[in-house]
Amino acid sequence: MTVLIALGDGLREALSMFWATLWALVLGFALSGMVQAFVSRGRMRQVLGDHRPRTVATAGFLGFVSSSCSYAAAALAKSLFARGADFTASMVFMFASTNLVVELGIVMWVLLGWQFAAAELVGGVLMIAMLGVVLPRVLPPSWLDRARAGLEDTGAASVDDEPDEEDRRPGRRRIMSRAGWSAAAGYTISDLTMLRKELVIGFGVAGFATVLVPTWVWQSLFLTGGGFWASVENVLIGPLLAVLAFVCSIGNVPLAAALWAGGISFGGVIAFVFADLITLPLLVIYRRYYGTRVTLRLLAVFWPIMSLAGLAVEGLFSLVGWVPTARAPMVAMGGIGWDYTTVLNIVALVGLAGLYALYRTRGRRDEGRHAKDPVCGMQVEKALAPATARRAGQTYYFCSDHCRHRFADGQVGGTVKNS
Repeated sequence: MTVLIALGDGLREALSMFWATLWALVLGFALSGMVQAFVSRGRMRQVLGDHRPRTVATAGFLGFVSSSCSYAAAALAKSLFARGADFTASMVFMFASTNLVVELGIVMWVLLGWQFAAAELVGGVLMIAMLGVVLPRVLPPSWLDRARAGLEDTGAASVDDEPDEEDRRPGRRRIMSRAGWSAAAGYTISDLTMLRKELVIGFGVAGFATVLVPTWVWQSLFLTGGGFWASVENVLIGPLLAVLAFVCSIGNVPLAAALWAGGISFGGVIAFVFADLITLPLLVIYRRYYGTRVTLRLLAVFWPIMSLAGLAVEGLFSLVGWVPTARAPMVAMGGIGWDYTTVLNIVALVGLAGLYALYRTRGRRDEGRHAKDPVCGMQVEKALAPATARRAGQTYYFCSDHCRHRFADGQVGGTVKNS
């Protein structure tokens, strides 16, 4: 009976956290869908040909407006690199597209507080600056030339580089067109579909961990009590937990909330959230893309940069008094009631229903431009798909090689669906 009560409390905690962030999730994914639809990805690589400070800043901005899950971001960065973009600029784009995203910041604000959302933005900018300085100095050009040649041999750069008619249209005309808004609705719905497992895992694990894991377990993992060395240990351990968690992108935020309640430092939380790009599955993908030597160098650069960004943000925020001092024993145990959150959630669900209706009734004009990844459900521009496959005379488009390999292994099936 005690076990059943504990499991019930864990489930209630998970549902409470989800309910508290539902409107934020819908708002974040809707804004992300609009940006993805109205910003031409086909032209991004044209301005990422080197790693000068201006180019690095541009790569960061383009990543910011092209939010993706970790797997899709890694695949798109690979595609940009294979088609001529600078490697450092491609990696900066990947970092920004997973760490400087609207929905991530909004959910962090709701679950953890505005200080964490601000720290995510400041830390993301610091990471981009550090990557721009460090990465070109630790990766020999000959290694990158071989990596690019290997991608070309596998067909990663074989997708048509010419923008289609819709891509040539000015941004204002796309915004005013029904096809543009249909694409925005498609990106919103497909992104929610793509990340559904991460969201369920993230909220589920966080809910049960918050209720079932005793405080002393968390405290045994992290040095507590404050001080410089405790902060250093926390920002180093945070990414390690992310590596082992396997949860990417926004699914890390509920886990971060549980870690914060368990005693990890402010900087440790930020480093943990940033480390979704070095989970074990992604390291395997990097090895497949770029080779073992490049992957090991990437890990040796990414991990310290994520930790340093967390430590730097904690130091900066401590100076201005922005580091929170209160830690609730439960993250969102208040349950579901009639308050402003419920009103916002109802509005968000109505808006989501409208987007879904637009997505389902999209016109013929959008057909042929987008496809749905049959594995994860992400909407993919056919002309820029990071991976494709043919089966029974039909072409399938994927957001990443990760999904294409799952498809090839027979884990999923189906038919091509225009998105």
